[in-house]
Amino acid sequence: MAGFDDQKMGVEVDFSPGAQVPLAGGSGQTAATQALASAAYRDTAVESLVKANGEAVVKPPKLSLFEPNLGEAFSRAVQVRMLGGGRKPLVQSFGTDPQTVVDHCLAANRFRKARDRRLTIVMLVSGVLFLPGVLIWLGGFQLRRSLAGSKDKRAGAVGVAALVGLAGLVLFAAVQLPVDGLLALYLRAMLVAPVVGWLWAKQIAERCAKDLRANWQGLLGGGTVGARIPEAVPQNPGDAEAERLRKALTELAAEQSSNVVFYAGPKGILGMGTRWGSWHLAEELVPRKGTEDINPFRSWDVIRAIHDQLRMLERGPLHTGGFPKPSIRHWIVSPVGEGAKEVSRPDGQEVESFQVRDFEIQRICNEQQFGSGSRHYLGVQFVLWDGQLVLTMMITVTVLHHTLRIEVTGHALGPVNPLFTTKPSPKEKEVSKSIKFWETRKVPLPLVETPEVVRLAVRAPLTWFPPVLDFLGGKLVLPEPFGLRHTWADKPWRHRFMADDALRAATPVLRVVHAAAFRVLEENGVDTEKFGARSQFLSGAVQAAAPDNVDNYGA
Repeated sequence: MAGFDDQKMGVEVDFSPGAQVPLAGGSGQTAATQALASAAYRDTAVESLVKANGEAVVKPPKLSLFEPNLGEAFSRAVQVRMLGGGRKPLVQSFGTDPQTVVDHCLAANRFRKARDRRLTIVMLVSGVLFLPGVLIWLGGFQLRRSLAGSKDKRAGAVGVAALVGLAGLVLFAAVQLPVDGLLALYLRAMLVAPVVGWLWAKQIAERCAKDLRANWQGLLGGGTVGARIPEAVPQNPGDAEAERLRKALTELAAEQSSNVVFYAGPKGILGMGTRWGSWHLAEELVPRKGTEDINPFRSWDVIRAIHDQLRMLERGPLHTGGFPKPSIRHWIVSPVGEGAKEVSRPDGQEVESFQVRDFEIQRICNEQQFGSGSRHYLGVQFVLWDGQLVLTMMITVTVLHHTLRIEVTGHALGPVNPLFTTKPSPKEKEVSKSIKFWETRKVPLPLVETPEVVRLAVRAPLTWFPPVLDFLGGKLVLPEPFGLRHTWADKPWRHRFMADDALRAATPVLRVVHAAAFRVLEENGVDTEKFGARSQFLSGAVQAAAPDNVDNYGA
């Protein structure tokens, strides 16, 4: 399998009972998932990915004839990064189903492998038997590609002129050769065979391009395009390659459901976005009048009451729609540096299948509130706009000396970059009609042009040796720490309705959190008068008309 690392997987535990090949994204997450998956089928320039995220890097090719397009580079990079042996931990992709995206990368590579098998036969027939002629033609195309890629437009014209001159020279040599006999026949065939091979390769490339573009269009057009990856289902007990791929996909799904996230300073919580708002309620714990002391309680008691009350968010006194059902989870947030190139997930007896166990969550909530180490947060997450907007409200409760502090922060992850939502445009040109010359008509153009056919044919034999192809043609280097969703996300504040949704969600969540906390305080004999006054102030402050950049502190 091209692009799949044959090294031993770092995790040997099998997290599922059998082979699973998901064909569609999760409920409410289809738009973002399908937009990202569509990148695997694209035939545009890979440089557009760098423009979408400046941290992504495209290593330049040694020979431009071997450089990949966007779909090839994206599929290869994602497949190696998310399924390769010994890979680094991934950041969760909230609002998307990363396994579906990887499935489509595998499916797109499957299309290309079938095409490359046929193109390899073409290259063997026309390239091995008539190697000198093929080298002459490839030299001309490489010269044209190198010159046309220059910023100097005249250099591009020189490259085209050189290719036309080469074609004329070949035609002249095929007619008048200084030798005769079998050698003359071979020399003529040597110059003509690559042209015949090009025609054959063009038909193969056109058929594959139509299939790839159909999937690209289907994913963005609202269709249900399933990713067919039969190689992920073992056919017999000895099918080690399929079993390894199946385990890698299962491990990916398990890591996606992990309850550990990473806070990277001004970048916010990776996968959830930066903090756009923060509200703190911190007051002294004093006994209610008429009592000598308060009943002892712990942070977990307050968090548990908040958790139970948040489950009622989707209910309201009026039948006017309202909140969809949110995801309410206990999170362990680990700090990493702003410029960290990787993250590390906890292990040991407290962790099972990337999940920190309940007893360890309670210990961190009650004891790990000051100094180094991970922290506990209760999260309320809304996945909206078919996965294009992810709103997360994080709640933490700390008790230091006689002060109880309840903090609510808002995180927002915006839509995927517009690059991923652009549909394929038909290749055609506008020409004047022959009779009604003042009117125009559109003439379809070939999906695969001549330079592209040559590029695909040259790359085809090397697709069986991906590291060699990466060395000659360059590759896409994904930014780290890598997660499919946050890597290509835009800010939500450019979309008025998305910004409104983020601002509207904060007020009811904050009020539910305070109400649940007050109930616990009152049950344990705490005077809540000051807490109530502070809560009313925050209830007004949370209704601010614009988001803030909370993670960028002043000097």
